[in-house]
Amino acid sequence: MITAVTGATGHIGANLTRALLKEKRQVRAIIHKNRRGTEGLDLQIVQADVCNPASLESAFAGADVVYHLAATISLSMNEWPSVEAVNVIGTRNVVEACLKCGVRRLVYFSSIHSMLQTPLNIPVDERRPLVDGFDCPPYDRSKAAAEKEVREGIEQGLDAIILNPTAVLGPHDYQISFLGEVLLSLARGKLPALIEGGFDWVDVRDVVNAAVRAEKEAPLGAKYLLSGQWASVKELASLAESIWGTPAPRITVPAWLARTGAPVMTLYNQVTGNRQLYSSASIKALCEGNKNISHERASRELGYQPRPLRDTLVDTFRWFQSAGLLERKSPGQKKVNIK
Repeated sequence: MITAVTGATGHIGANLTRALLKEKRQVRAIIHKNRRGTEGLDLQIVQADVCNPASLESAFAGADVVYHLAATISLSMNEWPSVEAVNVIGTRNVVEACLKCGVRRLVYFSSIHSMLQTPLNIPVDERRPLVDGFDCPPYDRSKAAAEKEVREGIEQGLDAIILNPTAVLGPHDYQISFLGEVLLSLARGKLPALIEGGFDWVDVRDVVNAAVRAEKEAPLGAKYLLSGQWASVKELASLAESIWGTPAPRITVPAWLARTGAPVMTLYNQVTGNRQLYSSASIKALCEGNKNISHERASRELGYQPRPLRDTLVDTFRWFQSAGLLERKSPGQKKVNIK
């Protein structure tokens, strides 16, 4: 039986394909352009585009299970057309292709960003409503809309489940995710300042393990929040310093000042071509998110137990080093603590 994975070269996808291969599964990696992260793996590679329904039908032919991860991740408040095309219409195309090809089960990767964070004094669980309204970042709205597309597919007879991970960290980050870029910037001493706020961080391997178990055991239409540990940006930077050795930025910018300066940083990065890590959308997520994201249902039904954040960071820096993405600045810089 074939297990197809869209977005197979992304951060979660690269870890998922490896987990599936360990189970001796026949994996079909569905890629758009970049094959990085699939080199040397015993899997089938098929090129397809979620915006092209015909290509998806060919890619899903004979597949028993489809994991849908392909998405456009955006930290901008002005990219609705592009995120809608891939995240919403693309998911609709995936759902329709699954129905046409007789796929037994679809596992859709959504995000914590699809769910309302308020009220902040009540933990977020699977019952929390989806975001709505144009005041929400486009990425958040797109993932919420995509979940609705999956629900419509279920009403048409598709067996599908939905997973909502929080901020994903961990190894095998071949495309260098936004969060991977933050960790690399910290380790290289190139992040000039921190900002107030924080987020719930989760290990990509814990997310993948829960996904594989959910594929096998979750009831039709089930939804699982896959959270880890909430930590402030300052705490994350301090952990990175204790592991890698590069001093963390000593300046922490207040939330109000970060919001004020975000448009200027956006313009600066557009001119310089630098990747923007602090934007209006990311600052909103860090400063206005709920600190209590419950994974109680996943723990109860899937045996989900996320590992400590420090363990994740240790393994992530070790992988960055093995991949040639990080080098020691001097012989005196301390070694990564991998105990």
